[in-house]
Amino acid sequence: MDLLARSLREAPIIQKGDYHYFVHPISDGVPMLDPKLLREITIGIIRKAELEGVDKIVTPAAMGIHISTAVSLMTDIPLVVIRKRQYGLDGEVSIAQVTGYSENEMYMNDVFEGDRVLLLDDVLSTGGTLRAIREALGETGADVADIVAVIKKVGGENKMEGYDVKTLINVDVVDGEVVIVDEQGDG
Repeated sequence: MDLLARSLREAPIIQKGDYHYFVHPISDGVPMLDPKLLREITIGIIRKAELEGVDKIVTPAAMGIHISTAVSLMTDIPLVVIRKRQYGLDGEVSIAQVTGYSENEMYMNDVFEGDRVLLLDDVLSTGGTLRAIREALGETGADVADIVAVIKKVGGENKMEGYDVKTLINVDVVDGEVVIVDEQGDG
């Protein structure tokens, strides 16, 4: 994860209320995403995630899409994107998302009882998004084979008690800079 670590060390920091937010191509789409970085992350996810018997990759819009698309292309596992727009399709599930800096409603389609899924996201900070999706998946009767976030921001609330989330790299923001806490991540 050399490219990922280097890109994080160079990431600018902005303040959203009391929240120190790093701006990064994986979590924000800016600055531009180098294909080499996306390839490194995709390979890291495939090596770390439990993929045995996984039927679907599930990811929240918007910043999980590019990561999950790359993993889907490499593994031939179909992709389900949880959207912030309601479509009203049969079986659509509403999910309340609460993060460190926003509250939203999300909607999940095409996940059913008995599906075995890999839940992927860009960043684990407060854990609000992943926790809400994990709970919704449980309510549908889907089996979550694994949960992977590319980057974990330590020091956030990380409300994922009872769920093991694998990460590729763990960081913190100290004195306006991203500091690598664990280059191997969790799991």
